[in-house]
Amino acid sequence: MVGLGNIKEFSNLDLFPLTLEDVDQELAHKNHLLFTKIEDKPYIILHKEYLADGFNLLSKLNLNYDLAFLDEDSYERLYHRVLEQKTDRELSKNFEEEETNLVEEEELNLAEFLKTSSDILTSEESAPIIKFVNSLFYQAIKKGASDIHIEPHEKRGVVRFRIDGVLVKHVELDIKIISLVVSRIKVISNLDISEKRIPQDGRTQVKIAKKNLDIRVSVLPTYYGERVVMRILMESEHIPTLQNLGFSEDLTKDFEKLLEHSHGMILVTGPTGSGKSTTLHTFLQTVATDDKNIITIEDPVEYKADNINQIQVNTKTGLTFASGLRSILRQDPDIVMVGEIRDKETAEIAIQAALTGHLMLSTLHTNNTAAALTRLIDMGVDEFLITSSLLGVLSQRLTRKLCNHCKKEALIPKDIQEEFSLPSQVVFEADGCKECNYTGYSGRVAVGELLVMNDDIKRMLKEGMSDFEIREAMRQRGMKLIHEQLLELYLQGVTSLKEIIRVGLKD
Repeated sequence: MVGLGNIKEFSNLDLFPLTLEDVDQELAHKNHLLFTKIEDKPYIILHKEYLADGFNLLSKLNLNYDLAFLDEDSYERLYHRVLEQKTDRELSKNFEEEETNLVEEEELNLAEFLKTSSDILTSEESAPIIKFVNSLFYQAIKKGASDIHIEPHEKRGVVRFRIDGVLVKHVELDIKIISLVVSRIKVISNLDISEKRIPQDGRTQVKIAKKNLDIRVSVLPTYYGERVVMRILMESEHIPTLQNLGFSEDLTKDFEKLLEHSHGMILVTGPTGSGKSTTLHTFLQTVATDDKNIITIEDPVEYKADNINQIQVNTKTGLTFASGLRSILRQDPDIVMVGEIRDKETAEIAIQAALTGHLMLSTLHTNNTAAALTRLIDMGVDEFLITSSLLGVLSQRLTRKLCNHCKKEALIPKDIQEEFSLPSQVVFEADGCKECNYTGYSGRVAVGELLVMNDDIKRMLKEGMSDFEIREAMRQRGMKLIHEQLLELYLQGVTSLKEIIRVGLKD
């Protein structure tokens, strides 16, 4: 028998099962013998309370792997994932012979399920696939996910959640189960389950703990099967207040001043997933009163709000941002929000609306504030129209905060110190624990730079200065740039170097 002193010990790990071809997985599981990879190296995991059982089975197996112990939490997670795989295999076996009949039967079950609008937390008599899909929604909400990704690969499929802007693996499944899960999702989204060659988009609604959730569904055919992404759309009660958006106090006060204007245009810029829609809806809720007519056109409607009128873009029927905006202006609005300015036509209508007495809010896909000005000029909008209508441009990012339970000390790398003239000091980096779901991060903080249109900027635009020159001039006048704020958060120990580089330190 191997001496216990030779067995390695690991703790605080988030591990996934390793399947060995020549080993009876069920027998190994019964004897508390697990297999996994730690830092890409295979290990046999033993349980200290069941050493006799584990070694007894090991003596009958011809395996040449290192042995290891895990702490209770890490072992339990791995043990449950092995159980999930076992359930997965049983499901696969049951469904293999009667897959077609099962899908039809599942549709009937689901039709009944939707008809009764039962709460998915109390739906106990559902078929296994229905239960699994319901549990996906529940787990996603519980973990604070914004999107659910279901991805087929050659032999297995994977379900991942986007949490705090980053994809995190949730579970692996047999490829046959993945196809049944996709069929279930297509049925509840009113999509054609027989059509597997073209992309499809739909919506569904689920009820979790007495709350209705809208889910936007996108199905895309890939080489190994259909890939599904589900976006969980928020209700108006999830919209934060101006003070809770997470920006600095100075920026929040500047937002309040901008929103006091009765006409003009405010733009929010940043990459996908930087929180632009949330900021715009917060602005709308800040100015929404009974004496104002607020109309939005969005693609898609991400927050449902009772006190504003929302229009969904539908290109199939010709309802684009430009055509929708034209119609909105005939509806006597006070405040208008356009989901995104994508072309010259939308830009010109939006600017005309801002000039004719409407407060106009919109987004642009640019990396910083000054780039929004040059982007509008590149679209063909006259410089004098921009200077007359634009009130301000906010460029924002969302950066993940380090988990306070597990963050560990680190030193600033020399190249980063030299590049950004940083002092030599102790900072922190991500580690991972059960409190943060082994990501090393918990929650997000917003950073933003706000360019308020003034005489200086109007003069710079008239002189044809580049966005880099305008931004540098504004920095010298006191505007704090995004990369400066990211570095501050890093030095304060709020976030890590890896995270601020991901978010845009070097943009």
